[in-house]
Order: sequence, then C-alpha cells, then structure tokens
Amino acid sequence: MYVYPGHPLLYLPALNTCPGYICGKDDRNTRAKGKVCCFRISFLKNRVPPEKEVQKLEDTPWCSPIKVKYGDVYCRAPQGGYYKTALGTRCDIRCRKGYELHGSSQLICQSNRRWSDKVICKQKRCPVLAMPANGGFKCVDGAYFNSRCEYYCSPGYTLKGERTVTCMDNKAWSGRPASCVDIEPPRIKCPSVKERIAEPNKLTVRVSWETPEGRDTADGILTDVILKGLPPGSNFPEGDHKIQYTVYDRAENKGVCKFRVKVRVRRCGKLNAPENGYMKCSSDGDNYGATCEFSCIGGYELQGSPARVCQSNLAWSGTEPTCAAMNINVGVRTAAALLDQFYEKRRLLIVSTPTARNLLYRLQLGMLQQAQCGLDLRHITVVELVGVFPTLIGRIGAKIMPPALALQLRLLLRIPLYSFSMVLVDKHGMDKERYVSLVMPVALFNLIDTFPLRKEEMVLQAEMGQTCNT
Repeated sequence: MYVYPGHPLLYLPALNTCPGYICGKDDRNTRAKGKVCCFRISFLKNRVPPEKEVQKLEDTPWCSPIKVKYGDVYCRAPQGGYYKTALGTRCDIRCRKGYELHGSSQLICQSNRRWSDKVICKQKRCPVLAMPANGGFKCVDGAYFNSRCEYYCSPGYTLKGERTVTCMDNKAWSGRPASCVDIEPPRIKCPSVKERIAEPNKLTVRVSWETPEGRDTADGILTDVILKGLPPGSNFPEGDHKIQYTVYDRAENKGVCKFRVKVRVRRCGKLNAPENGYMKCSSDGDNYGATCEFSCIGGYELQGSPARVCQSNLAWSGTEPTCAAMNINVGVRTAAALLDQFYEKRRLLIVSTPTARNLLYRLQLGMLQQAQCGLDLRHITVVELVGVFPTLIGRIGAKIMPPALALQLRLLLRIPLYSFSMVLVDKHGMDKERYVSLVMPVALFNLIDTFPLRKEEMVLQAEMGQTCNT
C-alpha cells in the first residue's frame, strides 16, 4: 500500500486521486477524519478495513531513534501512538547537569524521515582563571564543569583567598579568585655581640663590623635599610650600646636585627692629690694608660714620683707622692747653687738695701708682709739682702745666709750695693723685672700673672679652690 505524502498532520495538501491508483469510495470514516488514503486496486480485493489500515500506517517507526549524549529525550507520538519515532512525533531535549543544549529544545519527526534539527549537549565551561601574580594554579579538567583548580604561590608568598575553586553549573567558579601576597618579613642576620676594651689612655674604642645583609624571601629585593645607633667604624664610649638594623621589602614587610656593642674601660684605683699639692691627670684619671702628674704649692717640695701611669695590670707605676715643707740649704758655697734650689719651684723677689733704716726698704717690707697670701699663691719667696759687706746679712724667712753667700748673690744678679732696689726672678732663674722704688703688691701680682707658668697654676688653684680673700 502506498501513502501519498500529502497529509494533514504534516501540513501538506491532500489530493483525491493518486497517479496509477484508485481512491477508495467506501472510506467514509477516513474522509470524515480529514484523511485521504489511496489504495492499490489489488488491495481493494482483499477487503482490508480502511480504518485499521490507516491506523497501522500512523504507528509505523519513521525517523531514526534520538540519542543525545549527556542528555535526556522526552517524546510524544501523535494521537497516543506506540512508537516514539513515528511521523509527526515531537521530542523535548534536556541536557544533564553540567551540560548545555546546542540546537532546538524540541524536535519533530518530519516526512523526509529526518528530525527537524540537530542537537548536542556540550559540557559547560567556566571562564579561564586569571593567573595570579607570583603564583599559578593546577586544574583537574581545565575550565569544564566540575573541574577543580588549586592555586599555589611562589616561595616567599602566601595565598590569600580560596585555595581550591570548582567550576559550577552556572558557569562560574566557586569562591573568590585567589592572590599571592608577600606577608613574610625579610630575613636579616645580625653580627654577633661585640665586646671591646677601650684603647690605652682613652675612654673609647673603634668598633667595626660587616653591615648585615638582608634577603627578601619573595623576590629578593629590599627597598630600604635603616640603622639605629652608631654606624660601624665609630668610636664607642664606655657602656652598653644598642644597634638595630631594619630592612623593608617591596610589600613594606620589615625585618629587624638587634645586637649590642659593649665597651669596657680598664681602671686602676682612684688617686688623690697630696696634701699641700696638686694632681693633674690625663683622660679620665684612672683608666688604663692615664697619667697623673703631681706638684706642690709654694713652699713645699714634692717627694716621691712626680708622675704615675695606670698600667695594663691595673696598678699605678711609681710611688705615692707627698709634699713636704721646702728645706732651703743656705750652707751652699755659691749663689748659683742657692738659686738652683728654687728652679721650677719658686719665684724670687730679692729686696736689697744698704741699711735696715732705709725708708723705702721699711715701707716695701711692710706692704709685702700684708700681701703674704698673694705671695704664697704665686709661689714667691722673699730674699732680703741688708747691709754692706762685711756686715752684710742675707735672710730667707727665718734662715740666715753667710755674708759671703749674700755678697755673691748681689754680684751674680748685679744688684747695686749702696742703694735700695728689688729684682724679680722667675722659676727658671730669669731676671724678669727690676725696681728702684716702691712697688705696690697689686702691680707686682699683675705682672706675675702674665707669666706662662702662672696661667697653668691659676687653673689648678681654681680647681683646688685656693684663693685669697684680700
């Protein structure tokens, strides 16, 4: 039996006749349904009921079965037929989770034995992940649905965000994109703790060290190095000194190293100035290498070591000095020997007069007696030469010189024999000034205060608190 392609279900025109065939005239039911069927003449002789034959044709498989990989097919045959691929069958296509449909969501079995469209379920794909700076990621199945990607960071960097993300059904990645951040501080190695001994006669020592090197664990780049404390190569004083280096990387993480520089000063015991004397020390006065020099006030002689040094064994060299009252020997044979006793110790003011009744002599002596404190402060010894040889008398305080020695002194210093005069001699035996008339003690003191040695004496006396009230 032949069925003409024209068919109301396929929206094609129906014809009353078919070429070479005779249309059945008894097929009222079929026509009543709006269907036109043409039968072979030979078939009419078999008396097959037209309605049953038409129903059989409509249930015959027509299109090939639909199979959609990763999808499901739901078909509806026309008029509730049995076969799901009969002519006019409509099929709905649905993709499984993680897949999306490419093509029409509904297919129709057409008269050309083909479905109305071609469909495919493709696996869903998420956008390609952005590669994090200083890191990367590894994926199980690329960017396809249900693929898991795990982020990792380069050494020195820490992962911020989700370590693992999954491509979801909505074609988006679970979680937020991860990034690699540098949160680890730079590494810096400090020098070992340093302890140094101050140099001889100094309270400091030069300390050097290699500048510590910092290293960033991420990219190895440091942006800044800050030193707090004295730099290497400096002279460090006695004490405990804190040194700190701070380094920063490009992420502003900081690394710190701290160490100490200890400086010790080796010291001997403290020395004291002798009674009626002075002490002048170098450096700190009791440290290794320091030197202390001693001297006595006017009228006293130094006995013992004039200078002592703090040695490496922390003991003082020499012996302890003392200041004893000056013992003037007037029994020497020459005036030069007499003057040598005062060398670098005392200044001399020699007052000469031909007679004790001389008015200038008496007035001058009275003024000097009233200024005794100023004389002692300036280390001045008054020597009196009274009379004319052989009745000449020389006097130094309470000691009396032989007439011959007094005469030698007058001759050595070229002092007039028969008139009043005075001679000022410094500590080196030099004739500094001569007077033939009265001189006020203030004028005398002002002159002496200009001498080089006197300036040093005044400093020492000020430190000792020695002064005259009048």
